[in-house]
Amino acid sequence: MIDWINMFNMILSFDYNPLYISFKLAFITTIILFFIALPFSWYLAFTKSKMKPFLEALTAMPLVVPPTVLGFYLLWGLSSNSIIGSFFYDTFGIKLVFNFYALIIASCIYSFPFMVQPIQSGFESLNKHMLEASYLSGKSKFTTLFKIALPNIKPSLLTALIITFAHTIGEFGIVLMVGGSIPNETKVAAIAIYEFVEVLDYEKAHVYSFIMIFVSFLTLVSVYMINGKLKQSRFV
Repeated sequence: MIDWINMFNMILSFDYNPLYISFKLAFITTIILFFIALPFSWYLAFTKSKMKPFLEALTAMPLVVPPTVLGFYLLWGLSSNSIIGSFFYDTFGIKLVFNFYALIIASCIYSFPFMVQPIQSGFESLNKHMLEASYLSGKSKFTTLFKIALPNIKPSLLTALIITFAHTIGEFGIVLMVGGSIPNETKVAAIAIYEFVEVLDYEKAHVYSFIMIFVSFLTLVSVYMINGKLKQSRFV
């Protein structure tokens, strides 16, 4: 049985740094991925290139490849012994592993399909005649994207943003591989839960787990509510 009174007291005096790092990481990752995924999703939605299936497969790889595998290759590719890692360290004095930078890089790669696929689906569902009319009226692709396309795929945009944010919060394997468990820097909530379970401190693990479940549920409810209202507004 869970002692809810002790749990409540523990919540009030708890170390929230891992949660703060998780939310900070999720926010930064979501912002970065939005600006990267937007033009990429637009390209995938309308390109007739024979490379499209390969690009889509590459984009979806994080969905099927184990996080530890991705984490291992990122650790190998970004370490100070690699070309990329040594360049950043020698040029800028920045290490790309076992710090917050490593978490951002890993999260952007791991959460990339969660941002791209909903936006791409939204673009593909647009009325092509509406886009053609915009081009015929002299509007550029940039103007068409921001003035015509984006306002008409709000549900897809919100889904991409919220799901990417929620997915990043729950990352474990890949961030552990490249970031480790450094307090106040790379120790996210998922890693904190794992460490509490390892030492059989189930009460603290319950607190973090409860908060994560609540955030996940709230995120999904938000997606469904917002999308439902947006769909209703189309028919009003």
